[in-house]
Amino acid sequence: MSVKKPTVKKAKKVKLITWKFWLLLILLPCVYSASILFFVYSNVWQSGLKGGGNGPADAYRHSLASALVAHTLSPTVVNLVTEIMENQGADDPLHAMDRHNNRLGAKIGASIPLSWHSVEEVNQAIRQKVDNGKINATDPNQIRFLPKNYWQERDRDFY
Repeated sequence: MSVKKPTVKKAKKVKLITWKFWLLLILLPCVYSASILFFVYSNVWQSGLKGGGNGPADAYRHSLASALVAHTLSPTVVNLVTEIMENQGADDPLHAMDRHNNRLGAKIGASIPLSWHSVEEVNQAIRQKVDNGKINATDPNQIRFLPKNYWQERDRDFY
């Protein structure tokens, strides 16, 4: 009884599948992230909101991005990213505002069922919350932004 050795064709096929698998594994998160960023920034730019840093436009950007990620992936992903990106101290009002808006955005995004039109529903729900937001809001269901003296206006190229 002889043992068959794998042919060169099979080895190349396995190697090719492995190469495609790794490429897909790298490209999918990049394409997903780019899609989220494009949607968020295009909506923020078109919103006409002021306060690109620490104001309503910043609150819209944070809450919309978090809502979309929670809507399409999971609120757990939003919580993980928020912990990494906004963990600069509990007393820092700038990061506290971002954490607050990320949590609210994730809550809204996760509450809307996924469908063909649901991304626009998420956007509309977030925009309504931003339009009803308050300076230094403490209500966990209300968008928070800082007083005008903290706002930073940003060019479209800077975002």
